[in-house]
Amino acid sequence: MGRIGQFFKKAFSTDRLIGLGLLTVLVAVQVAEPKQIQLLRSKTFDYFQVLKPRTITPSAQQPIKIIDIDEKSLQSIGQWPWSRSVLAKMVKNLQDLGATIIAFDIVFAEPDRTNPSDIIKNVAGLDSETKAKISKLRSNDEIFAAIINRPCPAYGKTRKDTRCVIMGQTHHDAGADFRKTYPAIKKSIVTRGARGMKNADIKKYVPALEHLTRNIPILEKASIGQGFFSLDSEVDGIVRRIPVLFTHKGELYTALSVEMLRVLLGRKSIAGFVSPLGMEKLAITPKFVMPTDERGNVWPYFSKQDPGKYISAVDVINMRSLPKKEQTELIKKVRGRMMIVGTSAVGLKDIRATPIDSRIPGVEVHAQIIESAARRLYLSRPNYMHGGEVLILFIVGLLMVWLVPKIGAKWTLLLFALMAGGSVGGSWYLFTEHRLLFDPVLGTVSVFLLYSLLTYTSYAREEAQRRQTRDAFGKYLSPDMVARVANDPDSLVLGGEQRELTLLFSDVRGFTTISEQFTPVGLTGLINKLLTPLTNVILSHHGTVDKYMGDCVMAFWNAPLDDPHHARNACISAMEMLAEIAPLNERLEAEAKEEGRKHIPMQVGLGVNTGMGVVGNMGSDQRFDYSVLGDCVNMAARFEGQTKGYGVDIIIGEETNVQSPGLATFEIDLIQVKGKTIGVPIFVLLGDESVAESEDFKKLKSCVDDMIKNYRAQNWEKAKACLQDGRDNIKDFRIAGLFDLYVERIAEYEEEPPAADWDGVFIATTK
Repeated sequence: MGRIGQFFKKAFSTDRLIGLGLLTVLVAVQVAEPKQIQLLRSKTFDYFQVLKPRTITPSAQQPIKIIDIDEKSLQSIGQWPWSRSVLAKMVKNLQDLGATIIAFDIVFAEPDRTNPSDIIKNVAGLDSETKAKISKLRSNDEIFAAIINRPCPAYGKTRKDTRCVIMGQTHHDAGADFRKTYPAIKKSIVTRGARGMKNADIKKYVPALEHLTRNIPILEKASIGQGFFSLDSEVDGIVRRIPVLFTHKGELYTALSVEMLRVLLGRKSIAGFVSPLGMEKLAITPKFVMPTDERGNVWPYFSKQDPGKYISAVDVINMRSLPKKEQTELIKKVRGRMMIVGTSAVGLKDIRATPIDSRIPGVEVHAQIIESAARRLYLSRPNYMHGGEVLILFIVGLLMVWLVPKIGAKWTLLLFALMAGGSVGGSWYLFTEHRLLFDPVLGTVSVFLLYSLLTYTSYAREEAQRRQTRDAFGKYLSPDMVARVANDPDSLVLGGEQRELTLLFSDVRGFTTISEQFTPVGLTGLINKLLTPLTNVILSHHGTVDKYMGDCVMAFWNAPLDDPHHARNACISAMEMLAEIAPLNERLEAEAKEEGRKHIPMQVGLGVNTGMGVVGNMGSDQRFDYSVLGDCVNMAARFEGQTKGYGVDIIIGEETNVQSPGLATFEIDLIQVKGKTIGVPIFVLLGDESVAESEDFKKLKSCVDDMIKNYRAQNWEKAKACLQDGRDNIKDFRIAGLFDLYVERIAEYEEEPPAADWDGVFIATTK
């Protein structure tokens, strides 16, 4: 009994009991799905669409176009609402152009205010004869209704009812329903229940609307269909889902996009499929099925807004006055396609936000539903997805509760990473390959909370130990080395490792003269003002500062941490360090004026070299530094020393140049530095990729390359000509001293030619 008690005590430790308690809460929250959880999940699905939106349908394959009541149309026709006679002309023109469906993302809830009967009432001074003539005129609503009721030429005689105009319906927040005196036009919507499901009723699943705004009877009766077009955004103002069906006073109504598809496919009835969990899909035909969530919402797979989808309403209205070419283009856009009439005019307040567009016309959403339907590119979140997410959370959560205390935080972190990676990767796969919406974030966050709770105690203890190490060494080592020592105190031993490194040396030219202007205290401040920005640049590009030698800085890359781009990072650092000098000189000049002393501007030379070196703890058992040794170090120092002689700011070695492709560099010499027996090529660094692509640099590089080629071939006249051409391309490049150097060398060689076996190597006599 004692052993059993020990087993249970160990198996159900305090940590595990707390973990089980938290897991229970997390699962309960997942099951309940409060609004905050739903919003977070929706944001995840939004991000998927942002990363990979639906590709814009090519214009020739677009099933739908938008007849846009845009600012251009309002300026031409006049303010909205327009006369129904104008709209009748627009609809007739669309019918004649071959449109298959014409739907309105607009509701006409009141009679036209410009009807002849209204003119008689509102215009004073009309005589009886005039009133009689006007009263005999057809109303604009009758004219519009006649056009709506007109057979659509696009169908010919292929169906019994060839009308093609669908009217829109919407809802309002409160008040009496419009046109309560006439009954709703019945829709044949059949409910299909899952096997074994009795008395399936789709009405209890889809949204219910209390107040409905419909069109005036004459227009509604003339149309072949009516569809609900209102778009309800979610709590964050984004439209993500659109109901395919809704109820109002016991009657079922279809969404505008669904109604357009129903009429286009010539269906009298459509079927909604439900399960005990809610609605599953809507079948317009047995093969044309729209998947829905449990509330009957379809998830459009949004693309970016396509301006080519829009046709200005005024162009359709004034079609016959357009140039022949524009008429032809209009026919191509309209013939054989569905048309939906809506507005992008800001003043008409139909601007919406979608997961990938913050401002688009609401009519665009309906068009995108049609496009998604035509290409079978819906997003789908089947009812079982939520249950799967909860089950995965429960199973992985139990694993975490059991394993964290047993095997520790390190290995369970790997388990968490695998779970998170698998969840995110699987979710992304389902989205990209099958357009299924599975939420990886909430489960991952929940498991991470469990992991954090269960590892907190051991982490806090280890962090206290690391903090002691950081406090002890933080003032002496680089941040990277502090982190390395804190994680591995055993590394505090003598020794090193050989690896490829990039070294940088920076030195101020003539610093002795500059230092004479300052007291010892002032000189210390000057050094700090110089080294602080230069050090910040090095550290920001993953470099390690080896040491300061007065005004000189030595730094290296690719240690202690690996840096696959160490050569390029060192070059970028060199250029940014050089850029820091100008503002520093401005501040120093201002200070010199205030203190009444002479200001000598600082000029910095930098040398960068890449090669094999030994890096590690160098020194004695009592005191050592993390430093670098090797020929690559000496070469970088020599390159920095040669910058003044060559009249350039930055000299880099051959291997550095090879590993930094794209930067603005070119070879300036073969040099045998002091202490070496062979010559090596050296390169000047003038800028980044944008500089390298400039025409000025390309011309300058070409001139210098030609000059070097002729110089080594001892073609002095051609080399001098190249130098002269190069001077014309120097412009803002600080390399005039390089040209002066070669002019002087060539003059010397012309007086005293080099030996016959001269290989072009310049032997440096100074460091």
